[in-house]
Order: sequence, then structure tokens, then C-alpha cells
Amino acid sequence: MHDDAPNIVYSGESQSFVVDGYRFDIQIYRGEDEAEWLLEVVDSAGASHVWEDRFRSDKDARHAALNALEDVGAEAFMRGDEQGDVVPFHK
Repeated sequence: MHDDAPNIVYSGESQSFVVDGYRFDIQIYRGEDEAEWLLEVVDSAGASHVWEDRFRSDKDARHAALNALEDVGAEAFMRGDEQGDVVPFHK
């Protein structure tokens, strides 16, 4: 039996932090054979906000997440008020 699931590489730039009293988890990852990184931010309510764009570096991805939270604030981010191509998915 073959396991066709891709191996996922998680970045050391992934981190948890608190903004305005709310916890956020930045998750940065890519497929083992892929060059570009994916970005997902899970908010304190458990909603997953996934960027449609891919990033050249894991540092660029982390920077995009931090900028989005800084620009709109924690509560607006969780409501989905952020600008850009972020697609919120709820667990």
C-alpha cells in the first residue's frame, strides 16, 4: 500500500502570540517538494484564516500575518474585516 499523502514541512517561523488579549497561532507550512509557503492563522475562537497567496519565504508569510493583525486589530481580524485575499474557515 502506498501513502500518497505529501510530506508537510512546518516552518520555524510558526508561532503563537497574543494581540489585544486574544491568542493567535501562525502556522506556516509547505509541501516537501514545493518551494513556496502557505500561511494560516488560527484565532482564539478556533477559526482558521488561510491566505490564498503563497509566499517565497516563511519570513514573508509571518510578516504578512503580523501586518494583517496590526493593520485591523484582533477583533476585526476575527470578524473577517481584514483586507486582502484571506479566506476564513471555521473548524
